[in-house]
Amino acid sequence: MAASNDIVANKEAISAFEPSLWGDFFATYTSPLQRSEEWMRERRDQLNGEVQRMFEAAKAMSMADTVKLVDTLERLGIDNHFVKEIDEALCRVHDEELDFGNSNDLHVVALRFRLLRQHGFWVSADVFDKFRDGTGSFNMNLSNDPRGLLSLYNAAHMAVPREMVLDDAITFTRRHLEVAKGKLRSPMEEQVSRSLEIPLPRLMWQIEAVHYITEYEKEDEHDAMILELARLNLNLLRSVHLKELKSLSLWWRDLYDNVKLTYTRDRIVECYFYSITVFHGEESSVARIILAKLYGLFVLFDDTFDVRATFEESQMLDEALQRWDESAVSLLPEYLRMYYIKLLSNFNDIEDILEPSVKYRMAYVKRQLQLQSKFAIQQAKWLNENCMPSFKEQIDVGVMATGLQWMFLVVLMGAGQMVNNEAFEWAHNMPDMSHATAEIGRFINDIAAYKLGKCKNDAPSAVECYMKEYGTMGEEAMAAVTEMMEQAWRRMNRDYIEMKGTIKLAAQCLLNLGRSFETFYLHGSKDGLTYGGDVKDLIILYFLKEVHV
Repeated sequence: MAASNDIVANKEAISAFEPSLWGDFFATYTSPLQRSEEWMRERRDQLNGEVQRMFEAAKAMSMADTVKLVDTLERLGIDNHFVKEIDEALCRVHDEELDFGNSNDLHVVALRFRLLRQHGFWVSADVFDKFRDGTGSFNMNLSNDPRGLLSLYNAAHMAVPREMVLDDAITFTRRHLEVAKGKLRSPMEEQVSRSLEIPLPRLMWQIEAVHYITEYEKEDEHDAMILELARLNLNLLRSVHLKELKSLSLWWRDLYDNVKLTYTRDRIVECYFYSITVFHGEESSVARIILAKLYGLFVLFDDTFDVRATFEESQMLDEALQRWDESAVSLLPEYLRMYYIKLLSNFNDIEDILEPSVKYRMAYVKRQLQLQSKFAIQQAKWLNENCMPSFKEQIDVGVMATGLQWMFLVVLMGAGQMVNNEAFEWAHNMPDMSHATAEIGRFINDIAAYKLGKCKNDAPSAVECYMKEYGTMGEEAMAAVTEMMEQAWRRMNRDYIEMKGTIKLAAQCLLNLGRSFETFYLHGSKDGLTYGGDVKDLIILYFLKEVHV
């Protein structure tokens, strides 16, 4: 959304962003190692073998113990070491449904339901009928089972469209968990508070892992060997992340100082934190760096349209992007020329490091950024003409203007051969699951803009367009947009369950992007990319808080 000529100076002053909270901290920071990396890797490999033997024994394990084991590994952030074993275990859990038919343990039934749906197995919500009375309401005696309530609350957020019983489950469990808060023992108290803020299926797994490593030790049935493995894994993964952050911080400082776009957000640490949501494990280093770099460049693009460029300058930038050639730099105002040169050169550098079999994907990423520019121009036109679009027009353009579709293609390009060509083609055609993820990003961003305040010259948000079109107040409009966001999550759940196995890895990336929106915006009460302080504590928790080996 570009500014009109007569208000650009005022807009630039109003829209000055806070400086980076991190400066060069990660460029110079060295994490103190409690043990050598070599020792930790050898010990982790040894413990991985022990857990694999547990899965062998799990073939004779009860279904309840099997789902508890899988849940523990996932919440501790070490499930990526046991993908095959977990898949085989959950296939058995799904196939041996009769073992659960007689279970009256709400925690186990709900845990099984959530895990199976999260892994793409269909499970009917009828499994919860046994916990309802003759009127269809959930039994009041369940209020005495906080663990069961919490499991049901999290499971119900795997709902697909029109599952009314799970709507009832969320309302029922949330009411009783809110009442129980403050009366529960640790770590249940912390786990309830965390899930009421962001339900487990929508929370960044990295955040859950750091919390749960601390909490798991307090559980009576905890396994000391699994806990040691989780601590080792986090320390090793953190070591890789800090090296990546150092490299990115040095790259960014050179770039940001050279382009001199001082009106933009200086947020490379937050961009990197966003990237770790998508890619799990040490082996995804290149993918994380590609995503963080291109996201950082996109933020500069976005802020130029939003807070600095006049409508005419926006058109100049768009024309240069459509040409995608250094010779087009002469079309641009002086202040954008170095950015354009750096944008093109960084795309070339990234293309050079791609595996030969996936280099073709860069052309799709470039084309999507060119389309992104067209959506920004449409928003700029609305602003320039002082036009309030209809709610549908705002959604149609605003959802695409989030950049989610472009970001998704960047993710799959960086993933290389981990994502096959069939999945990339599926993603390029923007399936409904991708559109639903973009809707979540649009709606939660617009709710945050309405709650936290936005520059008076920004294009109208979904909340404002809804208020104008339907004659509502802000609270009612936000409630309507929040419900649309909830339905988008349910479409994502449905589409993932129905997904072909060859595409599932790409679809998981979309789910992770949705989780990053929830973490950065927290129902629209925060904006972690604009206000770095909103995610500062999470960054400290994940990258810097000591975890003893």
